[in-house]
Amino acid sequence: MTSMPDSPATQNPAEIDAAALPSNLRVADQHQPRMVLWLITAVAVSLSLFQLYTAGIQPLGLFYQRTTHLAFVLVLAFLIFPVFGPSRPRGLLGWVIDAGFIVAGFLSGAYIIWNLDAIIARAGWWTATDVTVGIICVIAVLEASRRAVGLGMTIIGALAIAYALAGPRGALPGLGEWMPGVLAHRGANTDRLIGQLYLGQEGIFGLPLGVAATFVFMFVLFGAFLEKTGAGKFFIDLAFAATGRKPGGPAKAAVIASAGMGSISGSAIANVVTTGAFTVPLMKRLGYKPKQAGGIEAAASTGGQITPPLMGAGAFLISEYTRVPYIEIVLVSIFPAILYLGTVYLFVHIVAMKQGMRGMSAAELPLVRQVLKAGWQFIVPLVLLVWLLVNNISPMRVGFWAIVAVIGVAGLRGAWALVADGPLTGARVQASVMRGLRMIFESLELGARNAVAVSIACAVAGIIVGVVGLTGLGLKFSSMMISLSGGNIVIALGLVLIASLILGLGLPVTASYIVLIVLVGPALHNEFGIPLLIAHLVVFWYSQDSNVTPPVALAAFAGAAVAGSKPMETSVQAWKFAKGLYLIPLFMVFNPEIIYGGPLPLVLWTGFTAILGLVAFASAIEGWLFGRMDAASRLIALPAIVALFWPDLRVEIAGACVLAVVLFVNWWQAREPRLGTS
Repeated sequence: MTSMPDSPATQNPAEIDAAALPSNLRVADQHQPRMVLWLITAVAVSLSLFQLYTAGIQPLGLFYQRTTHLAFVLVLAFLIFPVFGPSRPRGLLGWVIDAGFIVAGFLSGAYIIWNLDAIIARAGWWTATDVTVGIICVIAVLEASRRAVGLGMTIIGALAIAYALAGPRGALPGLGEWMPGVLAHRGANTDRLIGQLYLGQEGIFGLPLGVAATFVFMFVLFGAFLEKTGAGKFFIDLAFAATGRKPGGPAKAAVIASAGMGSISGSAIANVVTTGAFTVPLMKRLGYKPKQAGGIEAAASTGGQITPPLMGAGAFLISEYTRVPYIEIVLVSIFPAILYLGTVYLFVHIVAMKQGMRGMSAAELPLVRQVLKAGWQFIVPLVLLVWLLVNNISPMRVGFWAIVAVIGVAGLRGAWALVADGPLTGARVQASVMRGLRMIFESLELGARNAVAVSIACAVAGIIVGVVGLTGLGLKFSSMMISLSGGNIVIALGLVLIASLILGLGLPVTASYIVLIVLVGPALHNEFGIPLLIAHLVVFWYSQDSNVTPPVALAAFAGAAVAGSKPMETSVQAWKFAKGLYLIPLFMVFNPEIIYGGPLPLVLWTGFTAILGLVAFASAIEGWLFGRMDAASRLIALPAIVALFWPDLRVEIAGACVLAVVLFVNWWQAREPRLGTS
C-alpha cells in the first residue's frame, strides 16, 4: 500500500480519537491549568466507575441514580467549560463564579440523596430549604446547558419556566396577560413549580435524565472503549476496503463507515469529524465538489443517528416512552436504516456516474482480509451485545458486559502482540500493562466527557417536559395542530416537520425529540390514528433534520469545515442527499407493515415498493440512473412515487408499474449506446 497522507490505513488511531472529541472540549482543554485537567480526569473517571458499579454490580434506586449522575455531570461541566468561554483563562473572577456553580452542582444531587426520606414524607409540603435548593439546581442546570449545549437550549428552558409562572395565580401574573387565549393557563407559584421540576419525577429527574443516567451513558462509555482500542479505524478501513475501488469509492465508504461509527458514537457531528477526516479529502481528489463532499459526509453521518443498536439516545427513549422492549426497537429500525443509508449510497453512486468518476487504485487501499485479520476482535463485543439484548437482558447490564468484553478482547490482543513481538521481559510486560491501564483510564474519561452534553440536554428537556405537564401545554398544542391541519394527516406531519426544524434552532436532536413527542405525540396517536411506536419513530426521524436542513444544519456545517466549503451550500447538498429522512417516516405511516409486520406477501410487497420508490425518487431528482433520464420520464415518475404512499393497494400497484416502466426505459436507453459500440 502506498503511504498517502489521506489514506485510512495510515491514519494514527490516536488522531481519530482526538478528532472525535467535540471541538469545544478540545478548545477548553488547551486553556486549562494542569491541576484542573487532573481534576477533570478524576471526576470523569469517578463518574464512569460509578456508572459501571451501578450497572453491573449494585443497582441503585431511581432518585439515587439520577441525582448522583446529575451532580457528577454538573461538576464536570463547570470544570470543563469556564464561565467566560473556553478560549481564554478563567481568572480570579471566573474561578469565584465557577467555584460557586461547582458547589451548586454538587449540592443539587447531594441534598436529595441526604434528605430523600424526609422529602418523600413531605410530599408537596415543601420547606423553604427545599425550594431554595431547587432554585439553585434549576439555575445550575440552565447555566451548564449554556456552556455545554448552547445558549439556544438555555433560552428555551428559561422561556418554559417563565411560561409556567405566567397566569393569574402564578408568580408572574402580569406576563400571563400577554398570553394568547389558547396558551393561557392559571399559572404556578414558585413552590409548585420547584416541586414539579426538582422534587418530583416529572421534571429534571424525570424520564429523559433517567435514560441518560442509565442506558445512554453505558453505551456512550462502550463507544469510548471501542474508539480508544482502535475500532473506529477498523470500521473505516473495512468500509474503504469494501467500496474504495468502485466509482466514487470514498463517498460510498463514507456511507458505510458512518453507519458503523454510528453504532459507536451515536453522534452525527462526531461521525463527520471522524470519518470525514479521510473521506472528504479523497472525495474532493476524485472529483466531488467540496460542497458535495461535505454534504455527503453530513447526510451519511446523520444515518448513524438512526442506525441500530445505539441510534443516539433514541432507541432507549422510545423504549421507555412506548414500553416496547429495546431489542424490538432495534429490530424494527434495521430495515428503515438500511433504506436511508441505501438512498444516500444511491445518490453518491449517481453523482459519481454522472461525472464519470473512478475509484481508488488497489495500491491505495487495504485488503478486506487484511483488515479483518487485524481487527476481527472488535466484532466480538458487538456480537455479544446483540446476543445479550436478544436474550432480554437489561440494556444497562448489556452495556456493562459489552465494556467488559472490550477490555478482555483488548487485553488478549495486547498479550498476543507481546508474545509475538519477541521474548518476554519484565520491562516489556510492565510497559504493556501500563499501556492497557492507560487505555482503560482514557476510555473512562472520554466516555464521561462525551456524555456531559447529552445528560445536560436531557435535564433541560426534563424542565420543559415538567412545564408541559404542569400547564397542560401538550393538550393545547395538540388542539392547535388538529385545528391547523384540518384533520389532514399529511398536513399534520408537515407541521411536525416544521416544528422539529424550529426546535432544532436551539435544541439538540435528543432534546428536540423529547419535547416534540410530548407536544404532538398524543395528537398523532389519539387523533390521527398513527400507531404509537410509528408516531415515536416519525418524530425521532424528523428530529434529525437539524443536522442537514438549512438554515440549521449542524452536521452539514461540520462537513463544510472539513471540506473547506461554504456552510449554506454544503447544507443544501446534505438536505438533498438526506431526502430519505423525510420520505421513509411517511412510508411508515401509510404502510405500517414495514414496522409491525404482517402476512409475508404484504411485507415483501411493502419492502419492494419502499425500495422502488426511493430509487425512483433519487433518479428523478438527479436525472440519472443507468444513464441520463429525460425530462418526460422524471415528470412521470413523481406522481407514480406519490401513488406508492397511497393507502390503497390498487393505486400502489399502478404506481409501481409506472415506475418499473420508467426505470426499464432508462436502462434500455443507457444500454443502446453500449450495444452500438460493441
